[in-house]
Amino acid sequence: MGIDYTNILESIYNDILNGENKGRIADYIPELSTINKEQFAVCLQGVDGKQYGFGQYQTKFSIQSISKVFILSMAYSILGKEVWKRVGVEPSGTSFNSLVQLETDNGIPRNPFMNSGALVISDILLSQYNDPISEVLDFIRTLTANPNINYSEKVAESEKHSGHRNIALCHFIKSFDNIINDPNEVLDFYFKLCAIEMTCEELSKAFLYLADDNFRTKNDKRILTMSQAKRINAIMQTCGFYDESGEFSYKVGLPGKSGVGGGIIAIHPEKYAIAVWSPKLNAKGNSYRGMKFLEKLTTETNSSIF
Repeated sequence: MGIDYTNILESIYNDILNGENKGRIADYIPELSTINKEQFAVCLQGVDGKQYGFGQYQTKFSIQSISKVFILSMAYSILGKEVWKRVGVEPSGTSFNSLVQLETDNGIPRNPFMNSGALVISDILLSQYNDPISEVLDFIRTLTANPNINYSEKVAESEKHSGHRNIALCHFIKSFDNIINDPNEVLDFYFKLCAIEMTCEELSKAFLYLADDNFRTKNDKRILTMSQAKRINAIMQTCGFYDESGEFSYKVGLPGKSGVGGGIIAIHPEKYAIAVWSPKLNAKGNSYRGMKFLEKLTTETNSSIF
């Protein structure tokens, strides 16, 4: 007998919704401080085509660092293993916006999900495309079959005016010759990436390419080889939640990626992609409710990749 996702997801959702909502919103990005902190959404998209949505799962929010998975996938599909000459695949053990390790590692970020790593990946795409943000949006629109995915100009500007650490990171990496393009162009692209807005419904659909080995776009195109998809899932497993990645792996047991907008995407290979959104973040910068929801889900369904 299969898992009754409707009743299980609804029960967990209501349990979390009626419990405490700890944490604080990412108000260091001023535009993000304006949203309703009590919103809570979940959407699971099965590889079998079934969808389960609860709460504000059709409400758009700023996906922030979740976009790093999309740009890594694009760079990896173009350059293959050459990508790993400029960015590593190891957990950092430090803050997502740390400059410390770049000094000792000669400007090679530990992984592509740290801000420094995503800046390098952004630089790679800037070298490949004349208009990289349009290419990324087209990529996501293809995955979701939704032509309306876009980024928020207001959030991008807010990121730019408050992003002093990211500006420092980009120029620091440039000093090691691991940023090729003009840092201002790289940063402009990066801030727009972080400002992409999607719903939980759209996110869960978009990430099926990492959950379903048979995934094809409408024009019958594979996004990544099976080997490449496996490797990106592995990096999500070990590096997707800043310096709480080990805790997420221990408690949830799925590859995933979080963003400071309160979103989390998690993958159960060959079963589903699930997106959760709740804006209040715990001390490590991950959605408080989202982390609790996913832990309960894999516990109550006795499912993880382990």
